[in-house]
Amino acid sequence: MQKWLVVFLLFISLQVMAQEKKEISTEDYENYSVDMADEMRSNGKIYVLVGVIGIVMGGILVYLIGTDKKLSRLEKEFRD
Repeated sequence: MQKWLVVFLLFISLQVMAQEKKEISTEDYENYSVDMADEMRSNGKIYVLVGVIGIVMGGILVYLIGTDKKLSRLEKEFRD
């Protein structure tokens, strides 16, 4: 029964289209402005965003370093 269900779902997934194809024009290649980033930069919010991303990445880095130290200590105890 599961095999038939998998085959049926695979068959259905082949028929589904996520979106219609759109022709790419030369204007799409020449568009270098990002309106959201320009607006955030003009309001000064881009620095808040960069700060939050930096804090999150720093927290992840501190967590990984702490985990590595604990793991190294446990490996050393296991060897002894």
